[in-house]
Amino acid sequence: QVQLVESGGGLVQAGDSLRLFCAASGGSFSTYIMGWFRQGPGKEREFVGGITRSGSTTRYADSVKGRFTISRDNAKNSVYLQMDSLKPEDTAVYYCAADRWSGRTSSRPDQYAFWGQGTQVTVAS
Repeated sequence: QVQLVESGGGLVQAGDSLRLFCAASGGSFSTYIMGWFRQGPGKEREFVGGITRSGSTTRYADSVKGRFTISRDNAKNSVYLQMDSLKPEDTAVYYCAADRWSGRTSSRPDQYAFWGQGTQVTVAS
């Protein structure tokens, strides 16, 4: 069973960049599809993007496509979310999540069995 810990959040200005980190332990990291989700104030948790087990394929929500990039390093049991050209509407708690069983990257939170505690990202205008 994998445990996930996010870090790298903070307060930035609109247009800035931020890189989030998710460290995994306790499981075979390379066997998990990894996803990033976020939950803004008063909003439901939403899919940001995901990456396949090998890292060869990524998928993004339309709202972040072209601005955010997901990558992973299976040797370091880590997944990353590079966020560029940040907007105030990107303000949210960001979570990484792991899916052991699906055959493809899902945008549905209920497909991911393991979650980190989240890291706050605040983008000031």
